[in-house]
Amino acid sequence: MGPVRYFLLGPARAQTSEGPDGAAVTVGGPRVRALLTVLALRAGRAVPVGVLVDEVWGAEPPADAVAALQALVGRLRRALGHERVVSTEGGYRLEAVRGDVDLFRFERLADEGVRELAAGRAAGAARLLDEALGLWKGPALADLPDRGAEAARWEARHLDARRARLAAALALGEAAGALPELTALCESHPLDEPLQALRIRALRDAGRSAEALAAYDLVRGEIAERLGADPSAELRSLHAELLELPEPVAPGAGAVVGNLTARLTSFLGRDGELESLGAELRESRLVTLLGPGGVGKTRLSQEAAERVGGGWPDGVWLVELAPVTDPEAVTEAVLAAVGARETVLRGAGAEELRLGDDPMHPTGRLVEHCARRRMLLLLDNCEHV
Repeated sequence: MGPVRYFLLGPARAQTSEGPDGAAVTVGGPRVRALLTVLALRAGRAVPVGVLVDEVWGAEPPADAVAALQALVGRLRRALGHERVVSTEGGYRLEAVRGDVDLFRFERLADEGVRELAAGRAAGAARLLDEALGLWKGPALADLPDRGAEAARWEARHLDARRARLAAALALGEAAGALPELTALCESHPLDEPLQALRIRALRDAGRSAEALAAYDLVRGEIAERLGADPSAELRSLHAELLELPEPVAPGAGAVVGNLTARLTSFLGRDGELESLGAELRESRLVTLLGPGGVGKTRLSQEAAERVGGGWPDGVWLVELAPVTDPEAVTEAVLAAVGARETVLRGAGAEELRLGDDPMHPTGRLVEHCARRRMLLLLDNCEHV
């Protein structure tokens, strides 16, 4: 009897061996796949008939459930082989071990990856977690009629593994690459404070401290509104670290004032476009770059702004609007990016007072902040808002 692998992370299926050379085993219709799921979840253990009926049919069992189950077992045996679905006293058993089931391989690899991360071995953690996450091909236990708490538990483990993998990315200096996934996850899990802390750290590590502060403020407001609570100690500590970061470069320091960060690669070619764009920036108050995604509009705009940055003594400020989903939040994002905040003392300690806390409308505050300054704003990824 050759080895068979069972897959429950996505539609239930079986394969005669792992890897690209493995042959798929055709497993009947949805009820047969549900039966396989229930048995594989308890690989190597007897499952009583009553449990099988409840989990395969949910709240709508057939009139003669025992006979219907026997028919399903017969179909599963024809697919897998009679010797792999064994009759036991009062039930059935899948002749397999936990290591044959992707769900449990995921669990083992994820646990090992988390331990590697805790031990400070981020590269090893990343490899293990990539292997674990690569096993997911869809929702866990997708073929059960009532996935319920069992599926929710595995989906929570999946999120834990993704969170750990992103933490490994930050430890490996890959903050910028991790930001798109972190942003998407934070939007779908707004109250997941460890996840939100990872995104704020990634923004900080990517040199986008103003956006990190803005992200903290959004999280703080969300927690207060939904839970009536303060952020966790981890988030508050991270916020304090952000407030201690050095301010943007001052005029005369030999660099462009503002929040543009140094690029890690050189910029070659496109001299004609840079000259044209520089001329437009000197003559026009509003310049728009158009083009399909991926052609380099962001990099071109930053290079052009840096080359003519001396024309704006109060700085060149990049406002990343990709994470902003509400058009009403655009002005606040700009205020945060230009560092429009101040610190005052209240009572015995210092508390941050943002311009965003001022009763004046955000647009009015932005006008007031910019009116006395000569500055250039780069609004990146703004078309959706």
